Amino acid sequence: MKAVKLRPFVPSGKDYALAQRFFEELGFDKIYSDDGLSVFRIGEQEFFLQNFHDQSFQDNYMLELAVEDLDGWWSRLQAVLAANRYPAKAKEPTVYPWGKREIHLIDPSGVCWHLSEAAEAFR
Repeated sequence: MKAVKLRPFVPSGKDYALAQRFFEELGFDKIYSDDGLSVFRIGEQEFFLQNFHDQSFQDNYMLELAVEDLDGWWSRLQAVLAANRYPAKAKEPTVYPWGKREIHLIDPSGVCWHLSEAAEAFR
C-alpha cells in the first residue's frame, strides 16, 4: 500500500472572490484558478479553495499551517485585518508550556487556522 499526500481544501463560504483576495493579500500564491476552484501555495504547502458553503462544516473544520517566521505572519495578518475588508478574526501568538507558538485565525469563511512555527524554528 502506498500513502497518498492529499491537499487540504478550504470552503470559501458565501463569497468565493472575497476568500481569494484574503489569501492573496496574506501572501499566498494562486497557482491555479478555474470555475470555483483555486489552488494556493506558500512555500511547499498547498491547499484547494473551493466555492462551497456549508456553515456547519466550516464551523467544525480546522487547518494547520507551519510557517518559518510566525512574528512576520502576525504582523502581516494584523495589517490585513486592520483594513477591515474581511470578516476574519485572529488571536495573537500563544506560547504553550511545551514551547510551541501558534496564531489562531478564523478566515472569512469561518474556517479555523492554526499557524505555528515550522519545525526548523525549534532547532
